[in-house]
Amino acid sequence: MFNVAVIGASGYTGAQLVSLISGHSHMTLQHVLVSENSQDAGKTIAQLHGNLAHLTQHVLEPLAPHRLAELADSMDAIFLATPHEASHDWMAELSAGKAKVFDLSGAFRLKDTEVFAKHYGFAHTSQECLAQAVYGLAEYNADAISQASIVAVPGCYPTASLLALKPLHDAGLLDNSVRPIINAVSGVSGAGRKASLGTSFYEVSLQAYGVLGHRHTPEIELHLGTPVIFTPHLGNFKRGILATVTVKLASGTSQSTLDNLYSEVYGDQPVVRLRESFPKIDDVAHTPYCDLHWKVDEQSGYAVITSAIDNVMKGAASQAMQCANLALGFPATEGLING
Repeated sequence: MFNVAVIGASGYTGAQLVSLISGHSHMTLQHVLVSENSQDAGKTIAQLHGNLAHLTQHVLEPLAPHRLAELADSMDAIFLATPHEASHDWMAELSAGKAKVFDLSGAFRLKDTEVFAKHYGFAHTSQECLAQAVYGLAEYNADAISQASIVAVPGCYPTASLLALKPLHDAGLLDNSVRPIINAVSGVSGAGRKASLGTSFYEVSLQAYGVLGHRHTPEIELHLGTPVIFTPHLGNFKRGILATVTVKLASGTSQSTLDNLYSEVYGDQPVVRLRESFPKIDDVAHTPYCDLHWKVDEQSGYAVITSAIDNVMKGAASQAMQCANLALGFPATEGLING
């Protein structure tokens, strides 16, 4: 059994990690932690999340700075469901021991520190950890993840976007004179658990935000390899992301070309489901799957690809679990897919 800790366990992603780890046959959840001054310290995870009412044994511990080295040496895996600043500041100490660290913040996803500072609002000074960090897109970086001590788990929007686009880019089927256009809608859980007027049920409708400047744009561009136009939207539902991607294809690309390509790339990837019709968010909510469907207009040379994920699962917790499975020597889907 591998000993595991979750830091930032009180939020939606942290709670989802607690649930996944508790059901994993090879992991023991030793610590659920929150920030030292959190008002949730001392409460059980069951008190905060009704769907985890059966996990009354897990009491949220305050994380004092002196405990970082202890966790690094005593845990096999540490999940960070923490703010970007906390992950940045704690990573050097947490990764100095035997523990493999899976960071669900954006602190180690971008390699260019100037781009990072522009989009995240503070200077990146953890250069050694940044150099070590492997991007945790499990379907593409499995070998590197399996050897990594620090894994930067991808953002939710980049996960949906990259799984839709990378087959086309890697096969040279994008017309590079036209940027892919990504319009994606997320449920309010993507904004976190903290109460906010902007994410209250009465206030949320359907609107674009972060237009031409969202921090996930450079993440998508870095790990795709080409510029994009990315526009996120907030929808009045709890969980899920639906990304609709419009691309100009290389001349002569047919529907059958894309059919064969996606089948070849993802045919052996159990978490990616290739659908025969365009998916909806309800198809993937509370699951680890990414559902894809596509259609080519051979006359115009354009294609539309739709990607659907649960932002808390494949966009965060279950993707982190895929990475942890790979790093600890298990199949990527261990504890995620039954049957």
